[in-house]
Amino acid sequence: MEQKTYNAMLLLEGGSLRTLFTAGVLDVFMEQGIDFTDVMGVSAGSLTGVSFVTKQIGRTREINIDHILDKKYLGWRNLFLRHQIFNFDYMLGEMSTTVVPLDYEAFLTSPTRFTAVATELETGETRYFEKSACTDIFAAIRASSSMPMVSKAVPLNGKRYLDGGCSNAIPYQKAIDDGFEKIVLILTRQKGYRKLFTAPAMAKAYAQYFRHFPAFLQKLLDIPTRYDREQREIDALEQAGRVFVIRPEEPVTVSHTERDQAKLTALYDKGRAEGEKRLEALRAYLER
Repeated sequence: MEQKTYNAMLLLEGGSLRTLFTAGVLDVFMEQGIDFTDVMGVSAGSLTGVSFVTKQIGRTREINIDHILDKKYLGWRNLFLRHQIFNFDYMLGEMSTTVVPLDYEAFLTSPTRFTAVATELETGETRYFEKSACTDIFAAIRASSSMPMVSKAVPLNGKRYLDGGCSNAIPYQKAIDDGFEKIVLILTRQKGYRKLFTAPAMAKAYAQYFRHFPAFLQKLLDIPTRYDREQREIDALEQAGRVFVIRPEEPVTVSHTERDQAKLTALYDKGRAEGEKRLEALRAYLER
């Protein structure tokens, strides 16, 4: 199908393996020839966005379903040996060069402006790394996807970074501030979902682990309040027709480290179904 590129921001929320929903939506977009001038990914949303930029239909699905039982990719052994439950050395190395090859040339030469969102460990501030201006965009993508406590902080340009969702899970305001009239959000939680609180045991673990990084720790502890505010603002923007939102219709039960291939496949299929269902409305929004 003929491709049409819209002058719009495609913003991809993270959520670890919940982004298989996103992968389903994006595969439909690629099959239908829908493209965007700008793509911004947070956490696993940045990894998912890479295969969208390269137009490799099914690549994210193959990695996170067909290879999810590969212990070199995901497993507690990785945490003990490498301090990262998802083995990014393997994922961005052998997996991306040999097992499920990434079209590096297509990614790096694509005119699409791709941005990975990460959180600076020392300051707790959100940082945006656009591929054409970043010294190592794949380090930025790795940083964006590195979950606190189960991943190593990623060094880049003399600073250290972790998961972008720690400070800004859905940076729609960044897209608005940058002047985008059209903003498409793909979220990985159902409408009305709220992070009500951080469990006391988790808050205690955060406080111990990040005791030397008080600004970052505060961002972690503020996640429930911030996420609630973001969701309420997104609901208002969607109601006003300012943004277009695609998200699961039902609660997602897939965990961050889910290894049930049937559950993962079902989530991907739900993403495809939702993407297909919303196509007509999406085109109307983008062409309005």
